[in-house]
This record gives sequence, C-alpha cells and structure tokens, in this order.
Amino acid sequence: MTSEESRARRLERILEISRELTSTVALEPLLHKIVEMAGQLTDSEVASILLLDARTGELRFRAATGDPAGQLRDIPVPVEGSVAGDVLTSGEPAIISDVHTDPRHYGQVGKVVGRETHSMLAVPLSIKDRCIGVLEAINKHGAGEFDHDDVETLAALSAQAAVAIENARLVGALQEAYDRLGELDRLKSDFIAIASHELRTPLSLILLYAALLREQVGEAAEPQLDMVLRASARLKSTIETMLNLRYLETGEMELTLTRFDLRATVREACEDYEDIAGTGGLVLMTSLPADEVLIEADKEKVRVMLDNLISNAVKFTPAGGRVQVTLCCQADEVEVTVADSGIGIRPEDVEQVFDRFYQAEDHMTRQHGGMGLGLSIVKGLVELHGGRVRAESVPGRGSRFVLVLPVSVAGATPAPSDSPGQNGK
Repeated sequence: MTSEESRARRLERILEISRELTSTVALEPLLHKIVEMAGQLTDSEVASILLLDARTGELRFRAATGDPAGQLRDIPVPVEGSVAGDVLTSGEPAIISDVHTDPRHYGQVGKVVGRETHSMLAVPLSIKDRCIGVLEAINKHGAGEFDHDDVETLAALSAQAAVAIENARLVGALQEAYDRLGELDRLKSDFIAIASHELRTPLSLILLYAALLREQVGEAAEPQLDMVLRASARLKSTIETMLNLRYLETGEMELTLTRFDLRATVREACEDYEDIAGTGGLVLMTSLPADEVLIEADKEKVRVMLDNLISNAVKFTPAGGRVQVTLCCQADEVEVTVADSGIGIRPEDVEQVFDRFYQAEDHMTRQHGGMGLGLSIVKGLVELHGGRVRAESVPGRGSRFVLVLPVSVAGATPAPSDSPGQNGK
C-alpha cells in the first residue's frame, strides 16, 4: 500500500469516527471512545485526553487507554513545565522521539501509573481559537517513531473530538440545569401542599365564625362581616386551586365518577356568575339543549373546569360586552364552549395560556387578578377525563374556549348516579 493510499484510508476512517462521535452526547463514554480511536489511528501503546480545568488552571487526565482502574483520572498536570501545557498554550502539536531528552516532560505521571514513557505525540483540542485540552499518543508500537502522517491524523481526529466534547459538555450542563429545575419544582409543589393544608384549618374556622357572627350581630356590622366572608372565600378558592395543581402534577388526583345531567351543571354555573357579570355591565347568555345531557364524569371537577372558564371570560370582558356559554352533544362526546367579546389573546400567547402561572398580560401592567393557574387546571382535569380543551382568539374581538368531554370515561367504574332521572325514578 502506497503512502497516499494509507493516508486516504486514515482520512476515510476519521470520517467514520466523526459520525460515531457526533452520535455520543454523554461525556465520559465519548472521552473513552476518543482515546480508543486515537490509539488505533496512531498505532500507539497508550492514548489519553487531558482537559483544562477552568477553576484551577491545570490540565487533568480525563480518559486513557490501558487504564481500567482510572489511576490517571484527575491527575493534575501543570500548564507550565509540561509538554501538554506547552501544546495547550501554543496551540501547536508536538512530537517527542525521546522524552528523557526533553526538559518539558512531566515524569510524575509515569510514577503514578508505573509505566515508562519513551515517545510522545500531542495535539491541541481547539474550538474557535480556544484550546480546551490536549490529545496524546504515547509510545509507538514496535519501538517506532511518530511521523508527520501521525500528526496529521491525530490533528484531524482532535478537531472532530473537540467539537464533540464541547457539545457533550453543553448537553451535560443543560441536563444538570433541567434536573435542578425539576428539584426546585418538586420543592415548590411540596411547599404549596404544606402551606395549603396549614391554611385550610384556620381559614375554615374564620369562615365558620364569621357566618355565625353575621347571624347574631345587627345590620350595622353586616357589610364588614360580608367583606370578611368574601375575602375568606377568595382565599379558600386560591388554596383549592393550588392543591388541585399540586395533585395534578404529582398524579395524585383521583376521579369520583357519577352519571349526572351536564346541562343542569352548566346552567347552575352560569346562574352563579350572573350577578357578577351584571355588576360588571356584562350579559351572560346560555344556549343549552332542551333535554338532559347525561355524562359519566367527576361532577365536582367538571364544575371546577366550568367555573374557571366562565370566571376568566367574565374577568377579561369589559363593560358592555357579552359572554356566551353553549352546550352541544355529539355521539360519544359533549362540547362546552365559553365565548366572550373581551380583550382577546395575542396569537403568540394562545398556545401558552394553558401553561402554569402564565399570564397573557405583562406583569407590570396587569389589570386583572389571578395567578395564571385556572386554565392549567382545566387542561389537567379534562385530560384526566380523557377529554381535551382548546383556545381560539382574535385580539380585541374576544376568545372561545372549547371544552370536550367523553360521555363516559374509559376503563372507569362509576359511583351510583346522582341524577333523579336514572334507575326508573
């Protein structure tokens, strides 16, 4: 085989190696793969990688062939007074035929692993003029010497390896950040659960005694007590919202299924918001079927979904506007649509309105209250039922939220019906 053919074979192998390296994103397996390939391509006894430690300014061995016990790992090599350090600083490869005649040779490594170094080839691992480490080949097999072809081959490998190492580091950093966020999210959920449970008991007592006092005191104190009751009810609703979110996140939310008339439940929800809508100068309208709409679902959680959708529509619709609630039936699904003539949602926000804590309004200019949890809870609850929800909106012209529920939840065993029209009654 001629030297040109040999060179072509090596370059072809490097292309294959490049594809292998780009498919490995875990740093440790990647480093071991690189040194194995470096040893094969240069026909050397040992190949190793040293990476620059940004905290200490030292080079440290991170992987080496023939080092199953990991003796070399994390051994520091000074940048000053070592071949690897000189290659790192200069950005140029180095060939040493006899390390004993080179004052830069750092002999401490050989003492640690009990292996003598005779010859060495070292090339920089560089990305955009920034050197992140050094790739070394030690002792050519058969007492041979490293030559220009070896330098060219190892330099080509190091160029691919440096990019792969940097990518693996970025992936690792991203995974660590993701894991930290997950832990923070878990701690937040635990805090919400603990705080909510701790608040519920005293809040229940406040509501109870405020209601009792209202019945006993004169008319003069009724407005103040009504204010206490309303504020306490809002706080209770906030606590229930946080608990619902937590149960959905942890998978602890359970459904209590019954057969009930959804038409009646929608009507009741709308009636409860008529006074609020009227006070705000809105018209709340309904379009409901003439007959019962029987479904199998968790009635309490369906009411939570309806309350969130209707209250949002009322909250974001200015005086003079209208809110329309429509119930439609299909073969195996029911569809509740809550449409309003309110401020609408920007196109870029429509897909995000169901995210936790998301607010379409800028937090510095918000005019409407809320924590941004209601729609997230609606999405979680409807999906728990095997249904779905979608949002449609035109800024300045209003929004439509469409809640789709199955007539019955697959694989579930319902509790006894609470509908008076069942069982022949």
